[in-house]
Amino acid sequence: MQMTSSPLTSAGTDLDADPHEQALLANTSPADWVNPTPPSVYHLLIIGAGPGGMAAARTAAALGVKVALIERHRLGGGSLSYGCVPSKAMIQTASLYADMRDAPNYGAVPPRTVEVDFQMAMERLRRIRARISREDSATRLSAEGIDLYFGTAHFVGADAIEVDGVRLRFKKALIATGSRSIVPEIPGLTEVGYLTNESVFNLTATPRSLLVIGGGPLGCELAQAFSRLGVRTIIAHNAPLFLPKEERDAAQMMSDALARDGVEIHLNSDAVSARMERGCKRVELVNDGQVTIVDVDEILTGIGHMPAVRALRLEAACVVYNPETGVHVDDFLRTSNSRIYAAGDVCLEHKYSNMAEASACLAVQNALFFGRKRMSGLTIPWCTYTDPEIAHVGMSVRQARERNIPVKTFTVPMHDNDRAITDGEENGFVKIHVREGTDTILGATIVARHAGEMINGISLAMVAGIGLGTLATVVHAHPTQGEAIKMAGEAYLRTRPPRFGARLLRAWANR
Repeated sequence: MQMTSSPLTSAGTDLDADPHEQALLANTSPADWVNPTPPSVYHLLIIGAGPGGMAAARTAAALGVKVALIERHRLGGGSLSYGCVPSKAMIQTASLYADMRDAPNYGAVPPRTVEVDFQMAMERLRRIRARISREDSATRLSAEGIDLYFGTAHFVGADAIEVDGVRLRFKKALIATGSRSIVPEIPGLTEVGYLTNESVFNLTATPRSLLVIGGGPLGCELAQAFSRLGVRTIIAHNAPLFLPKEERDAAQMMSDALARDGVEIHLNSDAVSARMERGCKRVELVNDGQVTIVDVDEILTGIGHMPAVRALRLEAACVVYNPETGVHVDDFLRTSNSRIYAAGDVCLEHKYSNMAEASACLAVQNALFFGRKRMSGLTIPWCTYTDPEIAHVGMSVRQARERNIPVKTFTVPMHDNDRAITDGEENGFVKIHVREGTDTILGATIVARHAGEMINGISLAMVAGIGLGTLATVVHAHPTQGEAIKMAGEAYLRTRPPRFGARLLRAWANR
């Protein structure tokens, strides 16, 4: 497999004159920026200004620590430029088009034709991206007391790095360089051209057809979004189900949703070759020896990410790492060099922005204040923003059994929830796992249109030590889809033996 940053594609991607793109660059990578003159030593030096790096820098600067933040490309990292922000903007527009087509199910008269203005949708995406970039602009970070450097950094010793030839010394350092897209090694792919999440949001012209290679979260999200935007969309995944980190019934529901939206699905299929033929990109897919040929305008690779470690020269700092899994850290996020910590995609299995921010703040506490906070002690949810969404927190049943933890699961289908019925959003469920014999919540999976919002309540309960039985006693606003969580709690209470007082009351009532 190879890694990429900006592959070529035949679709329109010329944004040189786009005002929103220029605003984004002015905020996140200003051409006239002059790096500061470094002091003799920094208390904390951070490499990488994505969500984790910026959270760490702001936390340290707010405490009066002399901190340096180094970024080689754009502030905000992948989350702002080609991750969470643009993908959710596209997903929202695609969802609106899907709802318009579904108008009869809501007792409404649909438009005679639903014409997708792809150019307008992408312009909205870039406008939103530029607006959000103001919060993380170079000027703003500098005003918060952070020494901001643009350039490529690498270690030159156990306590020093160089940024474009300038040496910076540190007492503590944090590696937060994130990850890069993985591109599958398919013969002919480079020659025909392809998109990754780092280039797909620069499209200005609608591709008539798209092949998505990879069934992880981003691949599934974008396959559904492009299909809803009127693009003939095909997705190929080399496993029997999408979303390998999710529970199987949740992944199956998502697969069914893609099919309903018109996505052509090829599971257990490998892309083995690509070539140009008659103006199309022709890709061979193989499933158990059977060959399928697909002709498309564009190919989007979405098979995952690799930690960004190659340019850091970690050997010079005696930091142990693996090119595929990233920097080796202990449970305190400390590397093999006790001065240096790491956080986010560069060292963690789960590559999500909230994971990067939480781990970076934990690393700052441990690095600067002799903290002993453990990464394993954090409860961090994640969500795949398909429709319905799939959100997860804590353990799955499989993980609990692997650890020999007895588990009991309480499941509420969304079609039993009044608000989900009225909203026409009945596909999904709330599934909560507890330690058997107790109401201690071990984990949960929610499949629902607003699962990402709903999972936060369960995360709070887990962090606060609130049991599932207590959640059943919380009065919820009615009708809401969040009541499905309360219903799961009520299902738990029905399994509990009656208390002594209840038994006395029952005996008196039946006498």
